[in-house]
Amino acid sequence: MPEDLNVTETLSVLDNVDIQQLIETYVLPWGINIVMALAIFLIGKFIVKVLVRFAKKIMVKAKVDNILVNFIGSIINAILLLFVVIAALDQLGVETTSLIALIGAAGLAVGLALQGTLQNLASGVMLIIFRPFNDGDFIEAAGVSGIVEEIGIFTTTMRTGDNREIIIPNGEIFGGTITNYSKRNTRRVDMVFGIGYDDDIKKAKEIISKILDEDDRILKDPAPTIAVGELADSSVNFNVRPWCATSEYWNVYSDTHEKIKLAFDAEGISIPYPQMDIHQDKAA
Repeated sequence: MPEDLNVTETLSVLDNVDIQQLIETYVLPWGINIVMALAIFLIGKFIVKVLVRFAKKIMVKAKVDNILVNFIGSIINAILLLFVVIAALDQLGVETTSLIALIGAAGLAVGLALQGTLQNLASGVMLIIFRPFNDGDFIEAAGVSGIVEEIGIFTTTMRTGDNREIIIPNGEIFGGTITNYSKRNTRRVDMVFGIGYDDDIKKAKEIISKILDEDDRILKDPAPTIAVGELADSSVNFNVRPWCATSEYWNVYSDTHEKIKLAFDAEGISIPYPQMDIHQDKAA
């Protein structure tokens, strides 16, 4: 009997419901809003895709680095899609003002939590825009010397002379001094050679000059510098400064040292080592 009573009550309630009014009041408006919100999202997503593609084409024509093109394109895509989603939710009647405030607060919290990451991000963008160095350059930065293998948004990868891979945060590189040894086509090779005080200075200078003249890798303009730079404790030191192509720097450096040592030995010119003479007075 109770079950029959519940069924009767349910049928009575359904009889009192105005189906047409329910459709007109709730179903139809909500259905229209859902369709409109879906249309806003789909059309907006298509427009965002077109705008991002257009922005990338402009940056490519402006010869912006591909890494930066993709990165900026991703940011533009995310921001515009956020506006599309907010517009779609607004169509559904969602209170977007509170949502925007919540997103802003969340963005601020994330920004404070990721200060170091954001600094590296900003530094990476600046490195890509201003290009103080390129892939393959030999640089010194953040206390590390090596060949640049990759410039990323957050980090830069370098390879040292002994084939170690070092990944450096971009903030440390951009915030410090960068020395790019590969930026110029030519470099000056600074070397110091010492001879004994009893040796012939003019003869030593002629030997050094001849060695430099016979090396085709050494540039004639600017001309090499050969000059007495110091009268040291144990030697007379020559400052020898020839110029060469940047790619030949280390070859010229090592070869010149070897040639001058062999030539000095052949000509009887000494290369003294540090020494100290001690004189002792004998008491009478």
